[in-house]
Formats: sequence, C-alpha cells, structure tokens
Amino acid sequence: MNTGHHEASWRLPESDPYVHVDPGHYVRLARIAERGAFDSLFLADSPQLWGGIGQRPAGALDPLTLLTALATATEHIGLIATASTSYNSPYDLARRLASLDIVSDGRAGWNIVTTAGAEAARNFGLEREPPHAERYARAADFLDVALKLWDSWEDDAIVADKAAGVWGDDRKVHPARHEGPYFRVAGALDVPRSPQARPLLVQAGSSADGKAFAARYAEAVFTAQQTLADAQVFYADLKYRTERAGRNPEHLKVLPGIVPVIGSTEAEARAAERVLAEHIVPEHGLKRLERLLQLAPDSLELDRRLPEDLPPESAVEGARSRYTLVVSLARREQLTVRQLIGRLGGGRGHQTFAGTPEQIADRIETWFTQGAADGFNVMPPVLPSGLDAFVDHVVPVLRARGLFRTEYGPRRTLRERYGLPRPANRYPTPSHG
Repeated sequence: MNTGHHEASWRLPESDPYVHVDPGHYVRLARIAERGAFDSLFLADSPQLWGGIGQRPAGALDPLTLLTALATATEHIGLIATASTSYNSPYDLARRLASLDIVSDGRAGWNIVTTAGAEAARNFGLEREPPHAERYARAADFLDVALKLWDSWEDDAIVADKAAGVWGDDRKVHPARHEGPYFRVAGALDVPRSPQARPLLVQAGSSADGKAFAARYAEAVFTAQQTLADAQVFYADLKYRTERAGRNPEHLKVLPGIVPVIGSTEAEARAAERVLAEHIVPEHGLKRLERLLQLAPDSLELDRRLPEDLPPESAVEGARSRYTLVVSLARREQLTVRQLIGRLGGGRGHQTFAGTPEQIADRIETWFTQGAADGFNVMPPVLPSGLDAFVDHVVPVLRARGLFRTEYGPRRTLRERYGLPRPANRYPTPSHG
C-alpha cells in the first residue's frame, strides 16, 4: 500500500506521493522489516485500476517483477506476491512463481485471489465478473494444475554427468497431463523444482467458498476480524475444516491484519489517529463503500446509517466476506456512513487500534495466546514511519515477553520460517537399477 494502509497517508508532510512506482521505496521497507526479523513481506495486487486516481497514489508495479528485484536486495525475508487465478494461465504463473523461488533461494509465496469486480473482468474481455462459486471452482482447477507442474521435475532429475554426456534424467521429468473443467495442460514445467518445491500458498477469502478452498490448499490465511470473539470462531472453524480435509491443521497459519497507530503515550497515539482521520476526503470513501455494497451511485448519505434493506451475503458476487464484515461493523456500532468511512480509512475492515508499544503488544499477545491467530499481517497506517515505529518499539516488547525471535537463525526458506515442511514430490522415484 505504497505510502501506508491509511487512505490519507500520502497527505501527511512526511509522505512522498511518488513512491508507489519507486523500487527503492520497497527495498527500504523490506530492509526495515528484515531488521525486525519479520517472516515475510506481502504485496497486494489487482489487475485493474480501482476507480479514479483522485483518492491516493494509484497504480502499482507488477508484484512478481518487484519481488524479483527485492530478492537481490534482501537475504532473509519471505516475498509474497498476489496473483489472480481468474485472469492468469496456470502454466505461465507456475513458471514465474517457481522462478521467483529460485531467484530468492526459497523465499517465495503466492497470495491466491479469485478477483472480484466487473472492472477487472472487462479488462480481460468479459462482459461481467464470473459468479462467486465459479471463480472458486476455476481456482481449484488452477491450483491442481500448478501443483502438478511444480512436481513435474524430481529433485534429482539433473545429473550433470560430463563424462557420460548426460545432463538430466528424462525419466524423472513428468508431464502434467491435466484435463480439468477449466484447464488442459499437457507438458512439464520448463523450470526445475525450486528450493521450497513450491511457493508458500496464501489465501485471503473468508466466505464459505473461500474457507473451503483454504482448507484444501492454503498454508497461510490472511483474514480480517474486528473482535476477539469473531477471530476465535474463524480460527477454530478454519482449523476444523483443514483437519476434515485430511490435512494437519498446524500446517495452516491464520494471520489477521492489524493496523497499529503507535505513540509513546496513548494520548500521542490518539492524536496521530485523529490527524489521519481529519485528512480523509469523505466523498472518496463514499464511492468506494457504494461499490463494495453494490449500491447505485448517490445511494448513501454521509450522516445517515446504512439502509436496512441491503442484500444478504449470498446475493453478493463480489468480496462476500468483506461485505459482511463492513455491514456487521456498521450495524453493531450503529455508525453513520461518515463514521463508517472513518473506521475503514485505515484498514478497509482490518482491526485498527491506537496505543503505546506495550498496548499494541498486549493486543497481539491476547489474540495469539487465546486461539485467535498464529501470527499477524502488520499493516502500518503510514509508510515507512509506521513500520519503523513497529520494529523499533513494538518488536522489542514482544521479544522481552518471549513471543518473537531475536534473530533469523539457521532457517532459510519461507516455509521453514512458517514452520511448514517441504512438500514431497507426488511422483515416486522408480528404481532404475
């Protein structure tokens, strides 16, 4: 989120409104996070230009291209790119992700999205976005192809026998031969098996379809909950679904997003939060909220509450779980549209809170120890200052409590950082003797 996760971050005196396409900016962020011994850096993405460009710095560098550059500028931190299963081909994307894993020496991750929205669909020649269930069915077929492709080379397929003149063993390369409802892919990947065997698989949908997909494939889930109770319910449900799918629930990490506004005192943090809120342009948020709720333009009034006759989640073809979260937040706290826009300005539905480093650490510790999270996706409201503050002031508190590492240690791959095993190849090595 270039200048920060708060929509008004670019308006602060400390922010540079041109960093959204500056690779050096992202190198600085990655190195700050690496100084804090973070597990990974996570880039959001969408194959469309959202609305107009009036609200905040808009447009983004392709994440796989950017992360390839970051791989050479960092040593430890994982590099997670968002890419859509609705608007990519599995062979090409599997190749690009395997390449990133090789270039980064085993630090690649893929945030799997199905991409809601008619605007993106029209960018790819479709008249309307595919239905919600269809997008997830396509994603499942996409993943089945990608997993076959990442296994298509056995680990010891390269022989490099100069004396015999044999570089590789063709018997250890396996064509995908995939024929599914959405994709037909014949050959093997043209990239050898990567250090992690495949990138870390991340997913961010919390609808019923999203949770079913996560239980089957995901190794980390980026999620949004506003309350500890809701987070505990989501956590327990997803772990149960994962076990029912025949997988070890410990091999799926639940990572809520948090937007911490940090101050040396609570009053200082609250003041920083107010400054950000004062820089919100309500008209921008109004348009975005109407799109999320699938309402016609000019349907909402800033100083009134949401209409009572909003459609149920099942009628929404876009981002269903975010729709429900936003409507529930507005109903539960009886917010006007203006107040709701203010609450969403920092994290778009993720948990936003202001406090001292100790108070931030308290919230993290509570959620972690009470069955609501395995870790967190830290979303600083302003960048780079908010990340610097978290690394310099919150991370030491977590370390003092024994909740976070003091250094990276010998584990090198992103899977190792997440406590996940390297997947075995699906193809048994035959005896050639």
